[in-house]
Amino acid sequence: MDNIQPLMSKRIVVLDGYTLNPGDLSWEDLQSLGDSCDIHERTSVEDIVDRAEDAEIILTNKTPISVDTLVNLPRLEYIGVLATGFNIVDVATAKSRGIPVTNVPSYGTKSVAQMTMALLLELTQRVGIHSDSVMSGDWMRCPDFCYWKQPLIELDGLTMGIVGYGRIGQEVAKIARAFGMRIIATKRDSLNPTEHPDTGFASLDDVIEQSDVLSLHCPLTPETQYLINDARLSKMKPTALLLNTSRGPLVDERALADALMNGSIAGAGIDVVELEPPRSESLLYQAPNCYITPHIAWATKAARSRLLNTAVENVRQFLAGIPQNVVNP
Repeated sequence: MDNIQPLMSKRIVVLDGYTLNPGDLSWEDLQSLGDSCDIHERTSVEDIVDRAEDAEIILTNKTPISVDTLVNLPRLEYIGVLATGFNIVDVATAKSRGIPVTNVPSYGTKSVAQMTMALLLELTQRVGIHSDSVMSGDWMRCPDFCYWKQPLIELDGLTMGIVGYGRIGQEVAKIARAFGMRIIATKRDSLNPTEHPDTGFASLDDVIEQSDVLSLHCPLTPETQYLINDARLSKMKPTALLLNTSRGPLVDERALADALMNGSIAGAGIDVVELEPPRSESLLYQAPNCYITPHIAWATKAARSRLLNTAVENVRQFLAGIPQNVVNP
């Protein structure tokens, strides 16, 4: 790898680098690969062409690259997505123009699984509520040696249902087993059930109906948008918890808010929402027992370091004529 020489005539533009690297990582390896490398913290759709019209290489995280943008980037040769999901790029149009699009798979598996369990533990152990209560003086005023503000739930013996049994889903299953949970999951076409003897596989509806905890780890596609809707929420146990650390539009937020408000399910922990940043009028803000974090499951420093290193290597391999992690071959 070290012998690959960059083509120094290439100009690199990073459209929205801040969330990946707010200052605790280094861009030096990427900067060494081009004649110039402009790194922008954020870029509006209106500014993309002005900033990148003479660039051969652009990297984007959430700045969308549409067909209208692509036709106005005549020198563009490569698009690197600084994430695993690549739906923000019109990959078909890019392919028709001979532009490879790459992503960064696997970098966040451990961190996303960890966040999934953090949300679950908050829903079951109520650490935040009880810590706030202690700090406000409730324990000092308590006549007993202990108290609890909400019911506490033991995970041992409960059923964890996983929708999307890929790398992250399997990592979540491994952690959940350590808590004594039974695992059921939807089956991927490429997965051999005999290689996962500790996991029960079932249809989506069966997984939904049987789960005490339902965790989503599938990609967002036209088929999976609003996968969790009124009808499927109504099939869940009233004691069940829903977790989503995958993609916001997998869940119909109105339907989820209704289910929480009417007690159809017991709680939800979500790290992603339909529109990010969310709208102030989102019904989930009023929904009971709903924990929302700002899309941070991927954002540990370890995960972001892996992401940046792989993104740089993707560019390096493209320059060497052997592109890797191409999503539109």
